[in-house]
Amino acid sequence: MAENTFNTGTPSTSGPEKPKSNSKNGIIYGVLIAALVGTWGYMWYANNKNNDVLAQKDVAYDSVSTARNELQQEYEATNARLDDLISENSRMDSLVKTKDKELSDIKARISTILSNKNATQAELAEARRLIEQLKSSVENYKATIERLEGEKIVITGERDYARKERDSVGTIKDSLGRKVELGSVLHASNIKLLPINLKKNGKEVETSKAKRADMMRVSFDLDDNRIAPSGNKEIYVAITSPDGSPLAVEALGSGRFTLEDGTEKLYTVKKSVSYTTGEKQLVSMDWKQNSDFKIGDYAVEIYHDGYKIGAGKVTLKKSGLF
Repeated sequence: MAENTFNTGTPSTSGPEKPKSNSKNGIIYGVLIAALVGTWGYMWYANNKNNDVLAQKDVAYDSVSTARNELQQEYEATNARLDDLISENSRMDSLVKTKDKELSDIKARISTILSNKNATQAELAEARRLIEQLKSSVENYKATIERLEGEKIVITGERDYARKERDSVGTIKDSLGRKVELGSVLHASNIKLLPINLKKNGKEVETSKAKRADMMRVSFDLDDNRIAPSGNKEIYVAITSPDGSPLAVEALGSGRFTLEDGTEKLYTVKKSVSYTTGEKQLVSMDWKQNSDFKIGDYAVEIYHDGYKIGAGKVTLKKSGLF
């Protein structure tokens, strides 16, 4: 009889159950993948966040840079205006110099801030405030210039009026002074130019022969003058030879004197005469030269205070019958 085997329902323990292990591995892989994805996501987020921060910093930097450039332009324009005012008005320059230290400090601080590329908003605000202060100073100086210009117009008008009054009085005074000056100039009359021959015994003899003339003697009268004050009067005598050249040798006492028109003239001889108001006075002067006198007409002119007060002439002839 065959033996029957019955299944009691109890699971058999023989042989491994692998599907359960595969399920665990899948979970691990899933966790790793999720972690990896999360890491990538975080990195992407962080990168975008950094980009946003950098962009914001760039915007902020651009904003500060733009503000600094605008302030720089405003400062340069204000400074240029100040320089123009100084160059246009010398009195403005003196006004600026009275506050030179204050302005120098303000401009130095502005330049320091604007030259700093990393200047903060607070520093730029300070620069703006200082520029406004500088602009205010420029406007004050401009107003002062306008006031001074107005005062100058008034003063100029008053000065011109005073000058006209003074010139009017001065003209009258000058006219009177001129008359007195001319009236006090002496006058010469009875003018003679005498060629003199000197004898061996010392005797002087007048001659008309050029060869015999050893010297010229000029004589004249200073007429009486009731205006000319008493005192020493410098009298100049200028003698001109027949060829038109002046008889003037510095070594023999000649020189130059000034005429009333400011020009100069050579004189042959001069003499200081002690003159008394209202009296006529005889004057004589001698002129010797190292060479012979020429044949022809000699002219003599007499001067006092730059004015010609008389003139005369003499002719020297050739020796012999003709």
